[in-house]
Amino acid sequence: MTRPRQFDLICFDWDGTLFDSTAIIVRSIQQAVLDVGGAKPTDKAAAYVIGMALIPALAHAAPDVPKEKYPLLGERYRHHYLARQHDISLFDGVLPMLADLKSRHHWLTVATGKSRRGLDDVLASRQLHGIFDGSRTADETAGKPHPRMLHELMREFGAEPERTLMIGDTTHDLQMAVNAGCASVGVSYGAHAPGEFHALGPRFIAHSAGELHRWLADNA
Repeated sequence: MTRPRQFDLICFDWDGTLFDSTAIIVRSIQQAVLDVGGAKPTDKAAAYVIGMALIPALAHAAPDVPKEKYPLLGERYRHHYLARQHDISLFDGVLPMLADLKSRHHWLTVATGKSRRGLDDVLASRQLHGIFDGSRTADETAGKPHPRMLHELMREFGAEPERTLMIGDTTHDLQMAVNAGCASVGVSYGAHAPGEFHALGPRFIAHSAGELHRWLADNA
C-alpha cells in the first residue's frame, strides 16, 4: 500500500454494474408480463425495477397483473432470463479492476436483487471463485433500497459505514447506501439514467468500467 486506504469494504451491485445484463432483463420482464396477459411495460418501466427483489419488481412493472398470477409471472421471467443468460458477460475491464482491488486487500462483496441460486450460478460460470469475500441476495435478506444487505455485510467484516463504499447502476443502490450511512459511486452504463443519481450524493459517476477502475485506484 503506497497510500492510506479510504474504504475497507467495497460492495458492488451485480446486474448493470459488473454484468452486462440490463437489456436482457428488460426483455425478459416484458415477455413474462405478456405471457400472463398483462400490458407490456415500457423499456423505462422495466429497467426501473432492476435491482429490486424479483416479485416486488415484477409487481411494480406490471400493475395490471393480479396477485394470484405473481408466482406464474416469476416463473415466466426466470424462463426467459435463463434462456438468454449465456449471451451476457462481464463488462470489459471488470476483471482487471477486481483483481487490482483484491491486490490492495479491500474486502470485495456483492449486494444484488438476484436470488442466491442465480448469483451462485453466474459466479461459478464466470470463474470468479476467490474474488469476492461475501455477498447478499434479495431472497435471503431485504430487497433494495432497504439497508439490511449493507448492514449485514458491514457486521460480517467489522467495517464501519464511513469505511464502506456501495457501487451500483440504479437509484435503489444509491438510496440503500444513503440508508446505511455509506458512501456510494454510481455507474451510468446500467439501468437508470445518471441524472437521477445526483440527489443521492454519490462520490463519483463512472461512465465505463475503466473509468470506475481509475477512480477507485485514486480514491478508494
